[in-house]
Amino acid sequence: MQRLALFDLDNTLINLDVAFQTWAGEFADEHDLEREAADWLLALDRAGYPHREVFFSKVRDRFALPEPVDELWNRYRRRMPYLVHCRPEVMNGLSRLRASGWKVAIVTNGTADNQLGKIQRTGLAEVVDAYALSGLEGIRKPDIRLFEVAAQRCGMTLEGGGWMVSDNLVADIGGGQAAGLRTIWIDRSTWAGHDHSADHVATDVLQAMEILHRER
Repeated sequence: MQRLALFDLDNTLINLDVAFQTWAGEFADEHDLEREAADWLLALDRAGYPHREVFFSKVRDRFALPEPVDELWNRYRRRMPYLVHCRPEVMNGLSRLRASGWKVAIVTNGTADNQLGKIQRTGLAEVVDAYALSGLEGIRKPDIRLFEVAAQRCGMTLEGGGWMVSDNLVADIGGGQAAGLRTIWIDRSTWAGHDHSADHVATDVLQAMEILHRER
């Protein structure tokens, strides 16, 4: 099997939950809301409203905000790249994989400005070979074509196999398997009651990288 390692971005390479918590506090302060508002925003996010147009429609209604939904969402997208961070050990881990002969790419769903901003501002753009963003390609995981774009940008094809690493059982583990990839699921205890068919389970992305090294 060729040494191709594809990684999800949010809550895999970066901790989006921590950044979102910071944003929620800032949002409450900016709009002069009670501190309980930040907890409500976090609960709404955990309740399964990752699509931000729906999310901000509910936020606007809840707090009777004057700004249009599009403006709230746009401001969120501009701010989030400044709040996310990638741990130095994760950056070093990606560099170590590449030094060992792996081709490494990021495959992520999301708007182009938000996701590209995260990749560039964290420095991840400098330590991977390629990235494929749904907002740029017009294809969303689990569509296997987005995985194919990432593989091609690494000079490879899905026919040669490879790996997908992510915390998302549907978009990435299921999508990666449909694309013919082996998978490592990062279990963050957010998919309670869901069965998985990943080849390996890891507690975080660093452990997943060690699994890749052993699989070489």
